[in-house]
Amino acid sequence: MDKSKPASCEIGYYATSIAGDQMDDRALSEVIRDHWSAIENGVHHRRDVSFGEDQCRVRNRVAAEMLAVLRNLAIAIHELERQRGHTKAKTLRNWIKSMNFGKAHGPLSR
Repeated sequence: MDKSKPASCEIGYYATSIAGDQMDDRALSEVIRDHWSAIENGVHHRRDVSFGEDQCRVRNRVAAEMLAVLRNLAIAIHELERQRGHTKAKTLRNWIKSMNFGKAHGPLSR
C-alpha cells in the first residue's frame, strides 16, 4: 500500500445466493476476495503469462471470447497431460513451446 496516497473507499455490488443471516460481513468479504484472488492469480495469470492475453489486441467481442475459450482448452489439455503423465513439461508455457501437431494429436487419441 502506498502511504503517500490518501485512503479511499470503494463500494462493490455483488450477487450471491447466500442469505444475509448465513454469513457476517467479514466472512462474506473474505469469500469475495478469495474468489477474485483465485481468478487473478490462477486462470487469468496463467492465460496472460502463457499466451500474452493482456497484450492481445483483438477487438471483436466474439473473436475475443473464442480466443479465451481456446486458451482455456489448452490449459485443460495441459492439465490432463500432466495428470496422465504424458508430459514432462513443468509449466504450461514450456509445454506450449514443446508442442507440435504430432505430439498434440498422439496423446489425445488414447
